[in-house]
Amino acid sequence: MTTAPGHPRPREPRPSADAPPEGPAPAGPGPGGAPDVFDPRLYARAVPYDRYRVLRDHHPVAWQGEPPVLGWPAGPGFWAVTRHADVTAVLKDAAVYSSCLGATQIRDPDPDDLPFIRRMMLNQDPSPSSRPRSNGGDTTDHGRLRRLVSRAFTPRRVARFEALARRRARTLLAGAVAEARAGDGGCDVVAAVTDDYAVLNLADLLGVPPSDRGLLLDWTHRVIGYQDPDEAGEPVVGADGRPVNPRSPAMLRDMFAYAGELAAHKRRHPGDDVLTTLATTPEVTAPELEMCFFLLTVAGNDTVRAAAPGGLLALAEHPGEQRRLRSGEAPLAGAVEELLRWHPPVLSFRRTAARDTELAGQRIRRGDKVVVFHAAAHRDERAFADPDRLDLTRSPNPHVAFGDGPHVCLGAHFARLQLTVLYEELLTATTAVGLAEPPARLVSHFINGLKSLRLTLTA
Repeated sequence: MTTAPGHPRPREPRPSADAPPEGPAPAGPGPGGAPDVFDPRLYARAVPYDRYRVLRDHHPVAWQGEPPVLGWPAGPGFWAVTRHADVTAVLKDAAVYSSCLGATQIRDPDPDDLPFIRRMMLNQDPSPSSRPRSNGGDTTDHGRLRRLVSRAFTPRRVARFEALARRRARTLLAGAVAEARAGDGGCDVVAAVTDDYAVLNLADLLGVPPSDRGLLLDWTHRVIGYQDPDEAGEPVVGADGRPVNPRSPAMLRDMFAYAGELAAHKRRHPGDDVLTTLATTPEVTAPELEMCFFLLTVAGNDTVRAAAPGGLLALAEHPGEQRRLRSGEAPLAGAVEELLRWHPPVLSFRRTAARDTELAGQRIRRGDKVVVFHAAAHRDERAFADPDRLDLTRSPNPHVAFGDGPHVCLGAHFARLQLTVLYEELLTATTAVGLAEPPARLVSHFINGLKSLRLTLTA
């Protein structure tokens, strides 16, 4: 819940190990009227836009408890930020809201893992002001690593990538249409199209051999879907009886070993791919290459893997807007942006206050977790006219689907390119798409994922 400026924030008691088994996700507001938006099980039913509205209107910076859930232990709590202006303010101010101090996920990492986690660009700060001085995480590497990775995306590589993505989209959609025609008119487009489209495009970009491409999806399930038993299975339990963080060194050992082996192969047999560029760049150390591979594998895959079916779902649920897109009344470039606003691939990102500060009138202490909710910001009427209406011609459209500030998504251009190509090919392959049955959603407060989406495909 929120508290008046200057008052101590409430602290949620940590349930004992003898707490009763967890029931369904809480249905109502917590103390003080601020609804819970932490429980990942909420998101398996639907993104909680009604709760976000209550927070934006009455508790724009709201204290949230972190009770134990799905076998994962309790945490200390965090501030939920839901208004668009406040979300962008946090994302842009790395000096006050650090990605390095506690990394970028709501759950706190093991302190022993922090030096390792801080080797990733995502968990580094461009400003040295908030950098830890004693236990790792040289945040001044952030800009250097972003520049090195950006150089790997050459214009020639982009052009080749677009041609490959288009052929792949055309082939996958043709298969989905054939499956629908042979059956009852419906097809699970996650299984038939979007999962393969995202992971195979990423594999082409990185230079992963065809025989190894299933590994990329397996690693994504493990890291992104760790709260969902369908995606990652039961948590791995450590010697202390607690679940092991899927982003810990122990859980990523096989991925890093593979990255090292593939990099060595690329040095002997260079190709026209991103991993060859990174592996043959002297400034990139072996640990940095491993972390770049991790970031590109997981973030590069799941951004499109979440956004693509979300866009298809939006079109299926809004036949009027779909007709505007097909007729050309709604240009595709703007439609891509509105579909990203409507279904952002990322639901939330965490920062840590590097010093005492104030946001929207709420005092925040140094060390507090501050979590921005992208999906909540996208429905803020202070930033968007009629935000609960899908409008494929919306302009301006200041969504934050790819973040903002120094950590804006490095691969945003490639994600937009893939989505544009997929939607173009969809319009060619079909005359209409509709919803055959409600989607199955990922159990996650981080990624806005769909596990299945059965659509009717009319050609």
